[in-house]
Amino acid sequence: MNNLMAVAEVIKKAQRPLLCGHVMPDGDSLGSVLALGLGLQRLGKEVTLVSSDPVPDLYHFLPGVETVIVGEVPEGDYDLLVAVDFSVPDRLGSALHAFVKNGLPVAVIDHHVNDHPFGHYNYVRTEAAATGEIIMDLLDLLQIDLNLDLAINLYTAIVTDTGSFRYENTTSETHAKTARLLECGVPVSRLSNYIFGEQPLVLLRLLEAALGTLEVSDCGQIAWMSISREMVQSAGASGQHIEGLINYPRKIKGVELAIVFRELDEQRVKVSFRSKYQVDVNLLAKKFGGGGHVRASGCTVEGPLEQARELVLKEVKEFFREGSDGRHP
Repeated sequence: MNNLMAVAEVIKKAQRPLLCGHVMPDGDSLGSVLALGLGLQRLGKEVTLVSSDPVPDLYHFLPGVETVIVGEVPEGDYDLLVAVDFSVPDRLGSALHAFVKNGLPVAVIDHHVNDHPFGHYNYVRTEAAATGEIIMDLLDLLQIDLNLDLAINLYTAIVTDTGSFRYENTTSETHAKTARLLECGVPVSRLSNYIFGEQPLVLLRLLEAALGTLEVSDCGQIAWMSISREMVQSAGASGQHIEGLINYPRKIKGVELAIVFRELDEQRVKVSFRSKYQVDVNLLAKKFGGGGHVRASGCTVEGPLEQARELVLKEVKEFFREGSDGRHP
């Protein structure tokens, strides 16, 4: 049942909910979890916020972020797990799998494409530009009024997943919801600097190395970069500094599809896909067991970096040759 009211009702009944976003948290995941968590605290609930992976330094300005527990989940008499901004168990994180296996009820709130979410109660709305939009609707159903802290978290969720309102997932509803957040006093200029205007030096060092691997296909429509563990280590960077690098090959004039290959270990490579206008990268990612959005998706491929890159590029080029089968008008 894909029903936000049903999710609202089960959350309303819970007294000790456990809230989590997906592994490798981003702005939408963190902003949505924090907004919902702070809102539920105002209803008197004993809320626990957890993240399997560390919170990126970029998001340390978010209200309530200091309450997020990273890593092992503390023991507790939880009565509901709320999974925010993902709907497949693979993105849950190892620390939380035990709770699902032990029968803790799960409510899923997400906007990624997935026909079979893993929750007992699910609401997945792919038309939403960000899960933050859905959280706003949920807060309304729970009769939780917006305040500045909630608004900053929700604005961050929406502005990051829309690329500062530049992506095609931005709708009139997105702008209407954002207007409500601005009425709460969100400091737009300051947040824009935090999120988009400032970058640590290590990120630029990593970008320098990554651009050295930049390649473009003969047709000029596909561009890719490869990031090894050695490159990340040499730059003094970490996983949190890689997320936005895919925007650089995507900016090349004439390129429709950008890809970043990131070596996780000797036998695993994370592959990120971004397209501009036509290619449905969710279909591409699904070929390798991944998924996401029409214009932004990813997957993990088994094998060494060079082998994984060769495998994926072969599939991508075939995808392009198929023409209409690989396009989403």
